[in-house]
Amino acid sequence: MRQFIPRPWITAMLALVIACAGMPLLPAAKAAAAPPIYTNAQATSLIDVESGRILYSEDGDKPMLIASLTKIMTAIVAIEHGKLTDKVKTSKRAAGKEGSSIYLKLGEELTLEEMLYGLMLRSGNDAATAIAEHVGGSEEGFVYLMNEKAKMIGLKNSQFMNPSGLDQKGHYSTANDLAKLTAYAMHNPVFKEIVKTKGKLASGRDYKWMNKNKMLNMYEGADGVKTGYTKAALRCLVSSATRDSQQLAAVTLSDRSDWVDHKRLLDWGFANFPLDEVVHKGQPIAGHPLVAGRTFRYPFGKGERAQLTNKLVLVNPMTMDYTLGERGHIEWYLGAKKIAETPVYDPDGPRIDLPEKPAWSTAERTARLNEPWAYVFASSIKQVLKVLFGGKEAI
Repeated sequence: MRQFIPRPWITAMLALVIACAGMPLLPAAKAAAAPPIYTNAQATSLIDVESGRILYSEDGDKPMLIASLTKIMTAIVAIEHGKLTDKVKTSKRAAGKEGSSIYLKLGEELTLEEMLYGLMLRSGNDAATAIAEHVGGSEEGFVYLMNEKAKMIGLKNSQFMNPSGLDQKGHYSTANDLAKLTAYAMHNPVFKEIVKTKGKLASGRDYKWMNKNKMLNMYEGADGVKTGYTKAALRCLVSSATRDSQQLAAVTLSDRSDWVDHKRLLDWGFANFPLDEVVHKGQPIAGHPLVAGRTFRYPFGKGERAQLTNKLVLVNPMTMDYTLGERGHIEWYLGAKKIAETPVYDPDGPRIDLPEKPAWSTAERTARLNEPWAYVFASSIKQVLKVLFGGKEAI
């Protein structure tokens, strides 16, 4: 069992936070580079879903048209802000939406859940509009929610102008941002179930909506995510697959041979960056009456595990955080880069039984809360929705 060996206390006086710097888990070593890989895409990204680590990127931060990959954001916002059993009524605007369609008729009603299946399996632009109007109060209100969600997730080079992905000035994202968005969405069980579904029968229809994502039938372990195409954006694809409890997601933008490229990318990722457990929930912390509060696994390249170090940061016993059960956290570093945090708790305390969250989410959430917009997000979004839609609030 790997142990965490902190240095002596920096000071004898209690401070707001007491930090202990850990020693390297293994002697430092230079990591071997993964074999080269290429695609025919204009931009590419490959991410490990559990850790959030981007394993490969080529022009991954280049803003580009993304076509119906937009609907990944549409779906997760609707799932988080809507009620799946709600009846969604098709407006004139939704029924007449151009492009790919599930052929909704004016006044037709489906549940939000059924609309989401039509959105993700058949890429229905009419479904996207109906969902947006129902959840956001209007399409414009929903787009506001999409962009606020992008900020919350930490997407740095994305802006959404509509929920469908139809080409529009100012509507863009990047391969890396889409990879991060997909990793975030894949932690939602409803989203995860929808995108892996090969066929769905909706009420009032005598045929199934078959998923356009051919990867579900072409690749072992494939379980998502979304296709996209417009004449300007060309072929776009986000795919995901799970093998040996590791899930990867690949993104290509403007790629004439996306199915082949995605199979190559996923194979490369599984072969060169296997997911490895660093610490498991409940594991004792050497020298302290504490245990790890979350399992942490990470995809290491060859030789990288030897570069892993950790630092234990303890909460001051005189603070309210300590009274509420917080004890501190372990910071994990790969070389000089911080890659994750895992909390530490009393072994018999109530906090140890809390549901686990992704290890990378804690550090990123803390960083985002330090941004000025985060302090006013909740109040501002409520106020905007109140003004726009007569008091209707989404949160």
